[in-house]
Amino acid sequence: MLRPEEFDRWWDHLVRAFGGGPASTEERELDKSVTEFDRSLAVWDADAIVGTSGAFSFRMTVPGGAVVPTAGVTMVSVAATHRRRGILTAMMRRLLADAHTKGEPLAALFASEPAIYGRFGFGTASFQISADIDTGRVALALPAGTDEVRVRYAPPADVLKECEAVYAALVPRRPGMLARQPGWEQAGLLDPESDRNGASALQCVVAERDGQVTGYARFRTKMEWGPSGHDGSVTLEDLAALDPAAEAALWRFLFGIDLMTTLTVRGRPVDDAWQHLVSDIRRCRLRLRDAGHVRLVDVGTALSARTYPAPVDVVLDVEDAFCPWNAGRWRLTGDAEGASCERTSDAPALALTVRDLGAAYLGGVTLLSLARAGRVRELRPGTLTQASVAFASAVAPWLPHGF
Repeated sequence: MLRPEEFDRWWDHLVRAFGGGPASTEERELDKSVTEFDRSLAVWDADAIVGTSGAFSFRMTVPGGAVVPTAGVTMVSVAATHRRRGILTAMMRRLLADAHTKGEPLAALFASEPAIYGRFGFGTASFQISADIDTGRVALALPAGTDEVRVRYAPPADVLKECEAVYAALVPRRPGMLARQPGWEQAGLLDPESDRNGASALQCVVAERDGQVTGYARFRTKMEWGPSGHDGSVTLEDLAALDPAAEAALWRFLFGIDLMTTLTVRGRPVDDAWQHLVSDIRRCRLRLRDAGHVRLVDVGTALSARTYPAPVDVVLDVEDAFCPWNAGRWRLTGDAEGASCERTSDAPALALTVRDLGAAYLGGVTLLSLARAGRVRELRPGTLTQASVAFASAVAPWLPHGF
């Protein structure tokens, strides 16, 4: 377990392991303020730290709207001098065993290298899109009510409470979102000059209707000039809104900032509404990548915690060598009102690993697509399609920020 007085050495090792780039004092202090020392590990070789890892006590939304205790696995590194000695495996075993003891049915992480975590039972459960939008050539078709929304500038810190209220209202609406723990609201204000790459300080606008904040956007601008004139760019850091008109008003503002020709959008949900407002999606240069990786720490509790849009009654044969308490047969029954998942000796209908169950858990990856890749086996004909429909989510899962 990490002691507070060891934090600076622990953090310095982590920075070196992730490439040794410059790290600001502000980032270090924020990380220290949210670190859960009783859930953070340091591996020592004599007087040198050679491995780090930790977990945050998060709560994550699952299909159906329940917010479920989740171990947010974080700060994982092994010194380049100490590879292939079992350090990572030992740390992951400890973190998952601790999560099980604490009664957290789920674990989640962002992977610096996705190939690493499948062997520990994490499946890619959500994706995100990024875009570079040519705002000079892409127009917006706005929904009714957009003109009724007022958009105004506000210092980011001055409207933090109102912005956090908007975020909190959205958490139950989308699988994968994290309820903010105390201190995490400050991450949205982190703005060291060393991280701006020549762009402005963090800016913020809020959307209002009848004097109430219904959305916000945080962004930076960067002024550049080319042979034909202005060629500035806007980088969106965060945007959230409670209704379509407020969201559209914020996008209209971002598209219309004077002297800017490109809007860079990163890490957004794959079903983000702006994609249906734009006139030319090709000139938005979309990119897709993995985001949240999810592991079921307790299969029975995790599958019981979510709901299922179609009725399901299926016996799953789950393989889990890393957390053997999950291995075996589980009978899942449920619908849109609730679910139950219990041990059973009945014949299985589907066979899969806990990694693939994690990939399908939030509803963004279908069991059918996993089966086509040979990762889910149908043992009783006709059950795969039914189960795949039941595991789906009408809203794409999204992990909104790193940790």
